[in-house]
Amino acid sequence: MRTLAITQNVTIDGSIEMLADWFDPQGQGGADNSDLLEELHRQDRDADGFLVGRQTFEDLRGYWPEQTEDTTGITEYLNRVQKYVVSSTLTEPGWQHSTILSGDPVEEVRALKAQPGKDIVVTGSITLCHTLIGAGLVDEYRLFTYPVVQGRGRKLFPDGFELLGLELLDARSFRGGVTFTRYRPSTTS
Repeated sequence: MRTLAITQNVTIDGSIEMLADWFDPQGQGGADNSDLLEELHRQDRDADGFLVGRQTFEDLRGYWPEQTEDTTGITEYLNRVQKYVVSSTLTEPGWQHSTILSGDPVEEVRALKAQPGKDIVVTGSITLCHTLIGAGLVDEYRLFTYPVVQGRGRKLFPDGFELLGLELLDARSFRGGVTFTRYRPSTTS
């Protein structure tokens, strides 16, 4: 069974919805962030599936393929990784290595997890994340916490959802002030 990992950029106050300019994907390649970029690439090597909702997919597709001078390596990764897009309305992905999942998201993701392969990573896609969390399909939470307070925005977990036990698998900080924590749901919760 493949690992399904939600990887999110989050503010100190818990927002994953980017309503302000606190996250700059191109800025991750700077000298102060080279250790952060190294961690991102380590995770990329362990994943061969990238799962997103339609809106996040369209946002990424409208930006990354156009970055011809990307020094971060993110464009290269996103162009080659197998992308899975959960959408009931999208019919033509328009980006290489993309598959549209138009059925029930829970069943589609369950089937993906059962296939052989490496990790499947979900990022952005707040509505999809809420669905996967509610269905109990998430194996890991990988959180990059940025030293900002946004004061508003949607959170990773749906209102009212409780997860009474997470096991800390990794924690570290990076020179630019970002911290990384990786959790898995506890088997005793």
